[in-house]
Amino acid sequence: MLLTLPEDPITMSNDPAAPPTVTPKAAYHHGDLRAQLIAAVRELVETHGPDGFSVAEAARRAGVSSAAPYKHFKDRPEILRGVVSEAMDRLRAAMEAAAAAHPLGSLEAVAAVGQAYVNFAKAEPGVFRLVFGLTEGHENAPDLMAKGESCFGVVVQAVAARLGSSPGDPDVQRRAYMLWSFVHGHSFLTIDMKHQVASAEIDDWDYLMAISGAVLASVA
Repeated sequence: MLLTLPEDPITMSNDPAAPPTVTPKAAYHHGDLRAQLIAAVRELVETHGPDGFSVAEAARRAGVSSAAPYKHFKDRPEILRGVVSEAMDRLRAAMEAAAAAHPLGSLEAVAAVGQAYVNFAKAEPGVFRLVFGLTEGHENAPDLMAKGESCFGVVVQAVAARLGSSPGDPDVQRRAYMLWSFVHGHSFLTIDMKHQVASAEIDDWDYLMAISGAVLASVA
């Protein structure tokens, strides 16, 4: 999906994981500038990578002057952090919606959280890589750290419900981390086309159900 018509405002989808899109030929509103810039940069990241775009190009796509972005962002890295922040919100919402579509405590609810994660990586591989590859790291961005913990919290809640335990239970935390590791690795292998090393076809859902069942078996 490419952004066109630079004066377009942001339109939200009913899909919690879907990025904002653009509606043609409407007047620009100052309050939309931050969202429009993030949408423009997100598209540029997908097509050119996080190092392959300029702030001026993002401003042009958003239909504003090259100086306008600096009213909302200190510099280019801060714009990228804005893209990451928005992406993490959408990822968390998609994972929550996926779990809610299945009975609470079911293995399917756990696997669905992983499916949402994999789907996000496939749909936005550039942004997905950016989320986990900012060179500055997240330790200096407590807001991103909190959002990362919130995303992991969705996994923890699904695991806790499956095991009938508290989210704070160390065993729940350990198994949730194991699941996240498997799904995260599979996501990167998939978008890097490395999963094709296996001679057998790897079906996402079958894989996620198998991994969830193995990790959440009654015997640790």
